Order: sequence, then C-alpha cells, then structure tokens
Amino acid sequence: MTTPASRTSQTLIADRPESKMTSITPLKATDLLSLNSINLDVLTENYHLGFYLQYLSDWPAMFFKSTNPADRCTGYMMGKSEGRGLEWHSHITAVTVDCDYRRLGIAKDLVDHLVTCSEESTQDCYFMDLYVRATNRLAIDMYKKFGFSVFRRVVAYYSMGEPSDDGEDAFGKYHQ
Repeated sequence: MTTPASRTSQTLIADRPESKMTSITPLKATDLLSLNSINLDVLTENYHLGFYLQYLSDWPAMFFKSTNPADRCTGYMMGKSEGRGLEWHSHITAVTVDCDYRRLGIAKDLVDHLVTCSEESTQDCYFMDLYVRATNRLAIDMYKKFGFSVFRRVVAYYSMGEPSDDGEDAFGKYHQ
C-alpha cells in the first residue's frame, strides 16, 4: 500500500517547454539546502532550520517538494494536522514556488497534494486552513481560485512579538 508520504505525483504542465512535467515527492532533511534560492524571494516566509526539521519530524507526509525533470526544486509545501479526538484539520504553513516556475499551476498541484494527504491521513482531516498577509492580493486571489474563503482577520498576526510592534494583519482562510 502506498502511503501519502511515499507517493510521487506526476503533473503535466504544458505552458513552458522547460517544465513539461513536475514531480511532487516527500522532502528530506538534505533537501532543505536546495530551498535557499526559493526562500530568497520576498514573497516567501522564512523560518529557522529547527522549524523546518520539526515539521519533517512531526508531519513528514505533509512536507513535500516539486521538482522539474532535472530534479531542481521548483517549490514546496509545509503542512501539518491539528486537532483533538475526531475534529482534525490540516493547516498550510507555507506553500511557495520558485519565481521562474510561477503561474504554471505548481502551487495548485502542491495544495491538491496536501488535500489528498490530509484525506488519507489517520486523522481524516475535515477542512484545511492557512493565514495570508492581508496586503498580499496575489496570494489572496490565488487561494480564492483554489476554493478558500476568508473566515477571519487576525490583527498583528505577523508581528515580531513585541506589544508595541505594528505587525501586519493576516486573513485566516478556510477550505472544506
């Protein structure tokens, strides 16, 4: 039996000749080094190494990457499952695509793969959520196309933890 963590997804992308096919595979700790160029993008949230390793340890089936035919990392998804008893949901912590591979459907493929992993997980997650910067119109519109809707605004979600910090608000988005 194939588990979500061991599954490889092949997705045809016809918009660009250099990326005819994308593979979605589980991320390994050694792959974290290949994320540097993707994480340098201003639209991508960055975390410390321990944070990535914690996700790999706790939710390996929900942390995966997309690669091109030359095995170059073109994007990744960091997700997790949260809840108690029978009330579990999945959460998108980060989904990002290399700027050279955007608008090819890779982000949608990564989200769809997380949906599949969430449905097949032992927790049987019944919805998915995420947070997005309230000023990030591109991401808000993209998630709307993916079927997410805003369910709340979190004031100063992106603050640095200081009481006087005027951190940016986030929209909590929901998908069932």
